[in-house]
Amino acid sequence: GPAAAQEGAELAAVIGATVPTGFEQTAAEEVQEKLGSASRISRDRGKIYFEVPARSLPQVHRLRSVDNLFVVVQEFKDYQFKENKEDALNDLEDLVKKLPWTDPLKVWELNNSLKKKKTKRKKHNLQSPASREKLSDGGEEGGADQNNTNDQEDCAQNLVAVEPTGVQDTEPPQGVTSRNGVEEEEDNEPSDVKAEVRASPESGNKAGDGQTGEGEPKVLRFRVTCNRAGDKHSFTSNEAARDFGGAVQEHFQWKADMTNFDVEVLLNIHSNEVVVGIALTEESLHRRNITHFGPTTLRSTLAYGMLRLCDPQPTDIIVDPMCGTGAIPIEGAAEWPHCYHIAGDNSPQAVKRAANNICSLLRKNESKDSSTALGVPLDVIQWDICNLPLRTGSVDIVVTDMPFGKRIGSKKKNWDLYPACLMEMGRICTPGTGRAVLLTQDKKCFAKALSRVGHIWRRAQTVWVNVGGLHAAVYLLRRTSETAEERRSCW
Repeated sequence: GPAAAQEGAELAAVIGATVPTGFEQTAAEEVQEKLGSASRISRDRGKIYFEVPARSLPQVHRLRSVDNLFVVVQEFKDYQFKENKEDALNDLEDLVKKLPWTDPLKVWELNNSLKKKKTKRKKHNLQSPASREKLSDGGEEGGADQNNTNDQEDCAQNLVAVEPTGVQDTEPPQGVTSRNGVEEEEDNEPSDVKAEVRASPESGNKAGDGQTGEGEPKVLRFRVTCNRAGDKHSFTSNEAARDFGGAVQEHFQWKADMTNFDVEVLLNIHSNEVVVGIALTEESLHRRNITHFGPTTLRSTLAYGMLRLCDPQPTDIIVDPMCGTGAIPIEGAAEWPHCYHIAGDNSPQAVKRAANNICSLLRKNESKDSSTALGVPLDVIQWDICNLPLRTGSVDIVVTDMPFGKRIGSKKKNWDLYPACLMEMGRICTPGTGRAVLLTQDKKCFAKALSRVGHIWRRAQTVWVNVGGLHAAVYLLRRTSETAEERRSCW
């Protein structure tokens, strides 16, 4: 407790963070704003690095734009791999003994001590099995963790723990589990889901001697996760993780365990860039708001990046006309409470899920501090996207995830839907100052639709993103001063 906190006051840590691909600069700006630290964006897309005092770990876990966190043991910007597979793997094994493990393991211990202080989730925050919606994973935004380098031809991500026999096991990467209906509410800091195998704050083997603070033996459990991208390596991710893990086991005398592990050692190889780290999160931090999932639920970190792109100001009215389960407006209400957020969808089921997610957020706020619990500046309504019950020029910002035409709708329908949507969004947005941030994978259809409404919307920026393996785009549009066509409301 106090001893670890005092140590953390002097300890500095280089933190690596995985972020939604395409929003690295947004994450770097948030780190600068909230932690006062400059970030370096990795050549391996979807990662940033920054240095903070270890005492700032709680604030690091509260960042809204990052998915997973790890403390960097050492980084090699131009690592020369041997051409022969056996020699290359031997070099990785030898590397383990040369790495400066001591301080990163202290940071890992401090991170664990922070998790110990967290209270357990309150039972009234969890849904009953009957009300929990268990749908198949998906969505256009569903699927694998966005932070693997899907845009590279040769990319593998494997989790390998090495048993004494040398037999390797593999399982899906952490963070590739379904996001739909299987996650409970999450706190903003890492959860303590493996409390039964967690080492005490003092027992985290600082130099690999396997002793607790009281001198009692405590063998930590570990696994190695290898992420490799590039086509010039003579070995696979499995082989790298297996041999590197074997050397870690021999060096620390830890026990390999694929599921109930205390320490997750990360080996990230991107062409000639090698980063060794220790994970500080057990699951992605994007699982923080949504308890009721739909077929295309957007991750909260991507929602945050989209909202930040349009620079919300106090008193702005922000509308998500195709809100689905409400990921964007809920993130907006949590991070920009001085704006007013309106969510809507044409599907009654989607509106119901969004309302349930808002209720979950309210209950979580109440459990944190019941004496000052307030509502959230957010309303949800069922409506027709092409005929919104909103006054002309009354909205400051539109932020939405448009249908990709895969899980919802079809690409054929998008040819009529997109122009109609853009016209109606242009009508409700304030001429001259209104802006829109729109996510879609149907880029051809969107470009055609935008060309038809060029008198209303001007494209200001495009951010290319990897959404569950799909190459999508986030468009920042600015409203021209042109007056939109008035129409007689049918509401």
